[in-house]
Amino acid sequence: QVQLVESGGGLVQPGGSLRLSCVSSGIIFSIYTMAWYRQAPGKQRELVADITSGMNTNYADSMKGRFTISRDNAKNTVYLQMNSLKPEDTAVYYCNTRIRMRDYWGQGTQVTVSS
Repeated sequence: QVQLVESGGGLVQPGGSLRLSCVSSGIIFSIYTMAWYRQAPGKQRELVADITSGMNTNYADSMKGRFTISRDNAKNTVYLQMNSLKPEDTAVYYCNTRIRMRDYWGQGTQVTVSS
């Protein structure tokens, strides 16, 4: 079965950095687009960034220039490097992939940006 396991969240001060990781199993990782979403309290889940099997990337406007998505197919892992973090980046961050029109999600990792 498909499993996505995120890690790397935590508490960071404004302006700081974090790197999230998502390890997948149960899929041929290299052929699927992988994505990061986030959900802040009281808000809808939103796309942060995604990366295709061909390494093409796409970012939400508010993350461009601050966040970088990457993948290591040998490790079945997708990463999200987050720099210049702001309090409004506080959210639960989820790893996602879509296979045959079905979405798969990890359990999420909490990112809190606060002084």
